[in-house]
Amino acid sequence: MVVKRSGDRVPFDRAKIVEGIGSATKGRPVSDEAIAEAAADLEDQFRLAGPEITSEQIGLAVLDRLRDLDQVAYVRFASVYKGFDDPADFQREVRLLKATEPKRH
Repeated sequence: MVVKRSGDRVPFDRAKIVEGIGSATKGRPVSDEAIAEAAADLEDQFRLAGPEITSEQIGLAVLDRLRDLDQVAYVRFASVYKGFDDPADFQREVRLLKATEPKRH
C-alpha cells in the first residue's frame, strides 16, 4: 500500500512508476526496457521495505534511480516532484546533481 500525503492509502501500481519515469525520459536516449527494469527494481525495493510505503519515499527513490539513468530526466522529474517555480530552483538542483555525481575515471 502507498500512503499518500493526504493520509489516504492506495494500492501500489507499478504502471504509475513506469508512467512517471517515461514522462521524465521522453525524448531522451532511454529505452522502454530500461524504464521497465527501473520500475521493476523499484517495486522490488518497495516490497522489501514492508507492507506500506509513503508517496514521498517513492518519489525520492525514483529521483535516485533517475540520477543514474539520465540526468536530464532527473531534473525534469525533480522539477515536477519538488514543484519548481523559479529558474533558480533548476540551477540549485543541477548544482546538487553535480555535487553528488560519482567521479568517473
